[in-house]
Amino acid sequence: MTDTLQPNLTGPTSNSGVEGARSDIASRQALHRRRRRVRRWAWGVPLWLLAVLFLLPFAWMISTSLKPDAEAFSVPMRWIPEDFRWENYSEVLFGEGSILPAFGNSVFVALFRVVGELATATLAGYAFAKLRFRGRNLVFIAYLATSLIPAQLLLVPRFVYFQQLGLYDSLWALILPGMFTVLGTFLMRQFFVSQPGEFAEAARIDGANELQIFFRIYLPGAMPMVSALAILTFVWSWNDYETPLVFLSTPENYTLPLALTNFTDETGAIIPGISMAAAVISIIPILVVFLIFQRRFVQALTESALK
Repeated sequence: MTDTLQPNLTGPTSNSGVEGARSDIASRQALHRRRRRVRRWAWGVPLWLLAVLFLLPFAWMISTSLKPDAEAFSVPMRWIPEDFRWENYSEVLFGEGSILPAFGNSVFVALFRVVGELATATLAGYAFAKLRFRGRNLVFIAYLATSLIPAQLLLVPRFVYFQQLGLYDSLWALILPGMFTVLGTFLMRQFFVSQPGEFAEAARIDGANELQIFFRIYLPGAMPMVSALAILTFVWSWNDYETPLVFLSTPENYTLPLALTNFTDETGAIIPGISMAAAVISIIPILVVFLIFQRRFVQALTESALK
């Protein structure tokens, strides 16, 4: 009799205990979701407001590019023009002072600089990280020390040097110095240092040489960092104003930053509508490049932060 009553006495008690534990877990999960939702809103709203604040200058640029010149600086400001002047864009692209030649020059310079920078930075970074040779660390420290020299101090020596080589007033005077940067080599070297050396040892046992190890093992894993470096190099080249100003003198060789200064009136004042239209066109390639490599760029930054 006692044995038959035992399951009936313990069964409801155990079931109620399990149900209580389940309800407790469910309440904790609901509380955790509510807290996470509150934290998300607490961080999201200020970030959205900050993003809108940063986008205001771009909105003003687009609005001004579609306004008549007399309305560009009117007070109070009109965000939506009364008369949309699409002629500003046609004037910039196909008018007498078209930016298309300068646009092509900037694309040419940026592409060659990106390709050259990626080639030299990845190879040099791999050599400083994985190859063993005498004086490796001293050479790397000396190379890093060159970044302490302000770039403005090197303009005159570079000017004389390129003039003697016959490269003054040519796009190669902009491309060649931009293909070798300390920052690119440093970023790639730090990435390759963080990679395990056992991969290279196993590949050497199988008979692979250093180039095969680099291209087949380490370089594919470095593509996020390579993409981030490509974006940075493209932006630096695209926005470079000082170097073309020093090394270029022929308007046919001007890059886009120099061409943007040509939209002036008889008094030398900048024409606001046409200038802003040219500025809007000039930022489109940067947005396209960033959107293409955005995922890898964020991945490279995340991996660097974690390491």
